[in-house]
Order: sequence, then C-alpha cells, then structure tokens
Amino acid sequence: MKTKFIVNISDLNHYFGEKKVRSQILFDINFNIKFGEIVIMTGPSGSGKTTLLTLIGGLRSVQEGSLQFLGQELSGASNEQLVKVRRHIGYIFQAHNLLDFLTARQNVQMSLELHKNISEWEARSKSEAILNAVKLENRVNYYPSDLSGGQKQRVAIARALVSHPKLVLADEPTAALDSKTGRDVVTLMQKLAKEQNCAILMVTHDNRILDIADRIIQMEDGYLVKEVCHLPNG
Repeated sequence: MKTKFIVNISDLNHYFGEKKVRSQILFDINFNIKFGEIVIMTGPSGSGKTTLLTLIGGLRSVQEGSLQFLGQELSGASNEQLVKVRRHIGYIFQAHNLLDFLTARQNVQMSLELHKNISEWEARSKSEAILNAVKLENRVNYYPSDLSGGQKQRVAIARALVSHPKLVLADEPTAALDSKTGRDVVTLMQKLAKEQNCAILMVTHDNRILDIADRIIQMEDGYLVKEVCHLPNG
C-alpha cells in the first residue's frame, strides 16, 4: 500500500552519551511530512532541531520509537539501508559545504555519483541544467572562492535538487545571508521543490521566511510543543 507520507514519526526518543552521563535530547516526537509539503521547524538553539533533522536524513541511527521514510522503518536499519534512504534526500546546510577544489558543476555533479545508473555525460548535463534553473548558467565553471554567499547557497540548492529527491532537509539555509539574498534563496527552493513535488523540512531562526511554509512546528527542550498548519502566503 502506497503511503501518503514521506516521513512518519511516532514516539521517537533520542539520547546522547552512555550510562551515568546519558542525557535525553528528544522526547516522544510524533509528526509526519506529506509529499510536496514545506514544513519549517523553529525553536531555540539546543532544542533538538538538528538532531531530529539528522535522524530523518538517515545520518544517525534511530534509538527508540518509529521513524519511517517512504514506508520503510529506519529503526534497526543497517548502514547499507540508510545509504539507500539518503539517495532520496537532498541536504542544504548553513555553511553550504561546497568543496573548494571543485567547480560549481563538479560540486553539483558529486551528488549524482550515488546513482550508479546515471552516466557521466548525463550527470554533467543534469548538473548544468539545474545550475541554469538557479540562474548560475554563467558560473558553471567557477570555484566557490569566486562566488558570493548567495551564489554558493544556490549551488548547494542545485546539488540538493539535481537528483530529484523526495525530501530536502535544510538546516539554517539563510543564516549567513542578508535578508534579500535569503528571501531569494528560499523562494527558489520553494519553486523548484513544488515543480518536482518534493517536500522540504527546514530548520530556521529566520522569521522573515516563515510565510513559505505549509506548516510550522516548534521545538523546545527536546519536545515538539506547537504546530501551526496551512499558513496563508503573503
């Protein structure tokens, strides 16, 4: 049976440390993400947002509770299974994490190397097309050191979306950008994700971009404390 949720989380708990120094970071998390939906997660630093993001992204192992991605249970999943999950997810981080010794196109093309069925020619073609979509067609062969902060973040968006993922996880994608550039970046994410029917889960402290969300969830001290649905845009 096809699930209507990309992500389905129930009774999720997470801990750091061992035995006497073990502390609980996430408490009884329950929520889901639908196809094509934009969800923004807010909350103070240290509230567990990034930990939850990394669990959903298959970058950490689930310890307690259930976390399903495309109907597959990630609790107890092997490393090989988590690698397969990551092929369906695009990641965008605050620091953009571009490799300085690769051009914009090469940075984008890297994310297609997980997909063995894509030839090098096709990977190159797809990478150039997505850079064109983020309006960097004149920067394809530029290195990160020759790009502005906003341009670097657009390369990171292109890298996240080039493989048509089912879900994009974005951790503070506008934190290092001025307000206009930050708005341009999230509007671009919103446009491309809608075109691809891709869901976005974005962690942000930037109140200026909350209007792009279909839902806002608020974390506090490891708890999901509040949810606001279907905000009007504008």
